[in-house]
Amino acid sequence: NSAVSRVGLRLYQHIYIFSLYKKFFSDDDDEKCPLVLIPGHERGDMILLIHENLENLEHTFPDENTNGFIYAKVFGGFEKIRSSICDLVTISRLLNATLVIPEIQQSTRSKGVSYKFKSFSYLYDEEQFIMLLKNDVNIVKSLPEYLKAARRRSEFPTFKPKNSASPNFYVKEVLPNLKKAKVVGLIVTDGGCLKSILPPSMSEFQRLRCRVAFHALQFRPEIQILGLRMVERLRVSGQPFLAYHPGLVRDTLAYHGCAELFQDVHTELIQYRRAQLIKQGIINDELSVDSHSRRENGSCPLMPEEVGLLLRALGYPSKTIIYLAGSKTFGGQRLLIPLRALFGNLVDRTTLCSKTELSDLVGPEAPLPADIFRLPLPKSEQQLIDQWKRAGPRPRPLPPPPDRPIYQHEKEGWYAWILEKDKEPDPSPMEHRMQAHRLIWDALDYIVSVEADALFPGFNNDGSGWPDFSGLVIGQRLYERASSRTYRPDRKTIAALFNITRDDMYLPKRDWMLSVKEHLNRSLSEDGFFRQSLLSKPNSFLSHPLPECSCRIPSVETTKQIKGKDGGIVFGGEEECPKWMELARAEGARNDDMESAEDDNDTVEQLEPDAVDATSSLTSLIDHDEEWDPND
Repeated sequence: NSAVSRVGLRLYQHIYIFSLYKKFFSDDDDEKCPLVLIPGHERGDMILLIHENLENLEHTFPDENTNGFIYAKVFGGFEKIRSSICDLVTISRLLNATLVIPEIQQSTRSKGVSYKFKSFSYLYDEEQFIMLLKNDVNIVKSLPEYLKAARRRSEFPTFKPKNSASPNFYVKEVLPNLKKAKVVGLIVTDGGCLKSILPPSMSEFQRLRCRVAFHALQFRPEIQILGLRMVERLRVSGQPFLAYHPGLVRDTLAYHGCAELFQDVHTELIQYRRAQLIKQGIINDELSVDSHSRRENGSCPLMPEEVGLLLRALGYPSKTIIYLAGSKTFGGQRLLIPLRALFGNLVDRTTLCSKTELSDLVGPEAPLPADIFRLPLPKSEQQLIDQWKRAGPRPRPLPPPPDRPIYQHEKEGWYAWILEKDKEPDPSPMEHRMQAHRLIWDALDYIVSVEADALFPGFNNDGSGWPDFSGLVIGQRLYERASSRTYRPDRKTIAALFNITRDDMYLPKRDWMLSVKEHLNRSLSEDGFFRQSLLSKPNSFLSHPLPECSCRIPSVETTKQIKGKDGGIVFGGEEECPKWMELARAEGARNDDMESAEDDNDTVEQLEPDAVDATSSLTSLIDHDEEWDPND
């Protein structure tokens, strides 16, 4: 029942399918068979995905003589990094290029991380990444020595593609430069560098994205072990647990203009960031907008208090274990107080892990200089006289009284600059290091959220075009087991329901609770699934990797295709699984039945000697307690 055993079972299924693969195909046909191993969704079995034309299309292995090297710098947080790496591998395959391991800028040595890790290996397993993609793309750890000096002199062309870049851009713009210079650089800042939905003729490239995201991008072993250990600790009580990601990120809140939903300094911080996005041309809107109308439109997140009330309306008891995902919640712990009051078992990584376990993940780091608070130096008498002379023509009023000194406790926190300055200062060395640490914390939260019994996203499909944490988790849960309980609330509908009972949120009427329960249960069904596919796939393929990364067993009827606004298929139209796979599934089912029968026999043999004692003890319990219900 532990997470470790489930992972072991998945590994066993991988090996088992490979053995069946060898059984049904001869050695001569191994390299020609266009089959790719991908976990399926039907009853948890492992399935193999086929190409469009099984008879004619062959899986082409990467050519040793490639067109050149592609190196990339990836900026952004956990979700942007994960999505960008998948796009980079796909582009390398498209251009027949050798990919240099991408550089994760938030975890470079300049950020003060441990000397044990390079930028990519700080989060992911380099060796596994290269090995699992060796049949798709040539990947190297660094440029050859004779090219490194030229890169330092910036002699190679560099591109900064958008996350909506089309394959034609790379074929027409990047490929000629690659063939000429043999090296090109990509700077990825938008959470991706290739459009989400590709033409049907490029379905193999979509499957490659799945192989990268769900197989090749494995966290380094220390992160995986601790993440699975956290899942075990959450299940130790025998109760299911729910993962909740608030999605309260400063950039996203600024993009949608949700500043008025917060208070005090957080409103100013959101507005400052929104002004920056307007200046950069990312937002074509006014600085001050009505946040409450945006919330009613579904453009703002569900606050933790609202999520707690929704879960209570669904019937979740107050003892429900809720795992709070997200390395950083904008607004701080104050926003979580109402949710913690409704559900006392609200836990996070700091609750489940000791400080030693978390520090071991980070590795040994050099000490940073202490950030000692210092009062501003007093001005000399001559400086005061010069200031008085420059103050303007006489007569003039008396100088204002000196400003109240800002004490140390008022400067604590990453937002202290807003008390003194109008411009946000550059991050300090400690803040750079904390940004790198957040990648590890998000990785732990990702593992727990994927394994959770239920998932409730606070803010996904926000329409900003950036990949979001909840969307990636939803995509992997859909890929591994489509039947997992994942809520997909419509924030516009939820906002309308809360407007009805805003004055009596904690004592709502029964009709209101029934409406909430009906909406959230519908979000678990096909209605919520279809709505999720239409909203999420145009922005992030990994949030809805269907139908490209799945196949259909012959006994299931062909599903009706559903197309998005741009004409891409978001659901239906899966290829039929090959016949030999049915034989593999049948043989796997027989083996599972035999194993379960053996386990049942072992259990019976162990219980038989104690059967009489158990019956007598049960009888004595009933005799001693007349009110005891034997059906309990």
